[in-house]
Amino acid sequence: MKITFKKINENAIIPYRATQYSAGLDIYACLDKPVILAPDEIKMIPTGLAAMTDCNDVALLIYPRSGLASKYGVSLANCVGVVDSDYRGEWFIPLINHSKQNFTIEHGMRIAQLVATKILFPEIEINDVITATKRGENGFGSSGLK
Repeated sequence: MKITFKKINENAIIPYRATQYSAGLDIYACLDKPVILAPDEIKMIPTGLAAMTDCNDVALLIYPRSGLASKYGVSLANCVGVVDSDYRGEWFIPLINHSKQNFTIEHGMRIAQLVATKILFPEIEINDVITATKRGENGFGSSGLK
């Protein structure tokens, strides 16, 4: 599988892995000036990039960077972003500041990570009957804590 990136902004940084076996490719902020993210604020941070894959059964999933979230309280507002295989527009990363202090995002800062994931396209069927299981309709928390 191959991902082809297009720079929408000449200052954009192409994502790459921090180490040889990193699951995700780091995604970078592409900014003209620093952006202040206040506590509980959400801002769309441009990457200056668009992309495509060479196959249609892949989604490019955008995850938070664990260090940014655990050290500074800055994460993705939508938990996981999904870039569908047919999307060709610029990528924006919706960051949220869960901390109690301002956080400054600067050009070239690693703000998220990209993981390519195979996607299944199931057939949809409608039926009045679905099979019974031991769990049945027992929902949230029904399997306990231990």
